[in-house]
Amino acid sequence: MANWVYPLGTANDGKWDISLGTFDSSLAVDGWAHTGLKVATLAAGAAVELPAAPEERIMVPLSGSFTVTVDDGEYVLAGRQSVFHGPSDVLYTGIGKAATISSNDGGRVAIATAPAKAGYPTRLITAAETPVELRGAGNCSRQVHNFGTPAALEADRFIVCEVITPAGNWSSYPPHKHDEEKDGETSLEEIYYFETRVAAGSPAPEDADAFGHARVYASDERPIDVSAEVRTGDVVLVPYGWHGPAMAAPGYDLYYLNVMAGPGRVRDWLISDDPHHGWIRQTWEGQDIDPRLPFTA
Repeated sequence: MANWVYPLGTANDGKWDISLGTFDSSLAVDGWAHTGLKVATLAAGAAVELPAAPEERIMVPLSGSFTVTVDDGEYVLAGRQSVFHGPSDVLYTGIGKAATISSNDGGRVAIATAPAKAGYPTRLITAAETPVELRGAGNCSRQVHNFGTPAALEADRFIVCEVITPAGNWSSYPPHKHDEEKDGETSLEEIYYFETRVAAGSPAPEDADAFGHARVYASDERPIDVSAEVRTGDVVLVPYGWHGPAMAAPGYDLYYLNVMAGPGRVRDWLISDDPHHGWIRQTWEGQDIDPRLPFTA
């Protein structure tokens, strides 16, 4: 069975902390074809380069600010202190465009990718323009930054967003799937890139070990069974199957970057809930959103 879980340090490639599924990745994943992810940690004044390739990309500052030079200009991404400090500026670049990403003060940046054929123009989406959604209720409350969804971004293949789950809450819940092309569902691979932190105001010691959990399990005869403890820099791939919950352990906030794309004709996130658990959505009616949300700068 293919490896679907990549703890920090197991998917690195040269300057890249993570390089999975991209055009120039040296790490092949059997059965993985539609999405990719790169993450780099840059020292002050350092840069990384992305060659022109038949893939579309979104550059997402995780911490710090960056300048991105592409074929059609230079773009400044006013970043953020961390992924738990609200949205960041992000940059979409279409197919066939080389890019150089640099940072005056240093930081960490993620690049979501997807093989693509149709070309779309480069677009800067500022933090102020990013649609922020508060989803769920009660202990299923989470915050979603929808900068790369069909409603927010014109693109060819992929759907990209990020989710922040307060300590003790569950997200990607109820468990759901998007692994078939049928009425009401689209077939999409999905990447989860995680970060964790001690929740603000917690009386945690300096050596506290911030973590969360991620679950993926079979929806048909294709085998998959993931129950992973996740920390900053870990990646879980979802090729198919039910996935969720992504759980923030009490005392620790959880972030993940979602990258989705698939072979279908329609670029849309259409899902089916696990019929054993879909009823959970009904319990949100009448419950309040977690008052800790939204997380902002």
